[in-house]
Amino acid sequence: MKNSLQAKLRPSSNGVKRVVTIGGGSGSYAVLSGLKAFDLNITAVVSMFDSGGSTGVLRDEFGVLPPGDVRRCLVALSGGGRATILRDLFNFRFNGGTGLSGHSFGNLFLTALTSIYGSDIEAIRKASELLDIKGRVLPVSLDSSHVHAVLEDGTEIEGETNIDIPKHDGNLRIKDVFLKPAARIYEETNTAIREADVVVIGPGDLYSSIIPNLLVEGMREALAASNAKKVIVCSLMTKWGETNGFAASDFIKELLRYSGLDRCDFAICNTEDMPKELTNNYAKEQKYPLECDGDNLDTYAKKVICGDFFSSADIARHDPEKIGRVISEL
Repeated sequence: MKNSLQAKLRPSSNGVKRVVTIGGGSGSYAVLSGLKAFDLNITAVVSMFDSGGSTGVLRDEFGVLPPGDVRRCLVALSGGGRATILRDLFNFRFNGGTGLSGHSFGNLFLTALTSIYGSDIEAIRKASELLDIKGRVLPVSLDSSHVHAVLEDGTEIEGETNIDIPKHDGNLRIKDVFLKPAARIYEETNTAIREADVVVIGPGDLYSSIIPNLLVEGMREALAASNAKKVIVCSLMTKWGETNGFAASDFIKELLRYSGLDRCDFAICNTEDMPKELTNNYAKEQKYPLECDGDNLDTYAKKVICGDFFSSADIARHDPEKIGRVISEL
């Protein structure tokens, strides 16, 4: 069933709804950029299991938790008069220099703060102060772990970057994902989820970005204990190596399987047509618009919200204002 957004949620004690987002990457960036425009108490829960690019190098060489997704969420929530300058600075990526090429300034900055203050969580707090963010950014776990995926032929893939950019046959379906070694949910994150009014899961890469958050020990229990409305934002496109041939119901079914939830309260799915030139470019990478199969979605969501959530751009991404508004008005 398709519904307008009229549901009233239990507010926090000061009348401001507590919204927790769970995800990582550019998906969380779009959602958080939109939500910060509204009167909400925002907590961004971030995956800490990336292993590629600048993040992977810093993780291996300095023993820090992956800073990439943390940086994106901090930038998305940044405010104040110097927000634009600081966002540009944190997103700047070196394209030359021995040892610097490929690194983003924000990743290096967070690594430096971790060394100065002696902990990853303190580094995030200091960066949050500098960027004057609206809300807070929390790691899903402080434990160092890697994502493993088991393919339908039994092959085991180790590392987020090898799932994200498959070196194997990307046509093979992923049958299972797990963390090794096991990771435990960060205590402050656990509390935030349990006390939330709304929990937003996604959008993003299903197996390499979103589901790893759901694999930490204690996450299922936190979601089950939370009275929050559970909202799943479906990705705009399928991804070769992860969600080949998926429709929105397949996407949500997998998230429910790993979260331990029977159904979500709201499923948000884009039905706006994208420019043909854009979809043709994505098709070259075997990525296609995620079909919103409304009838099947009713099995997994109490309410299905379909509409125009696409940002007209040269890349497929959610429009921050559109997705922020629809979530804020739940």
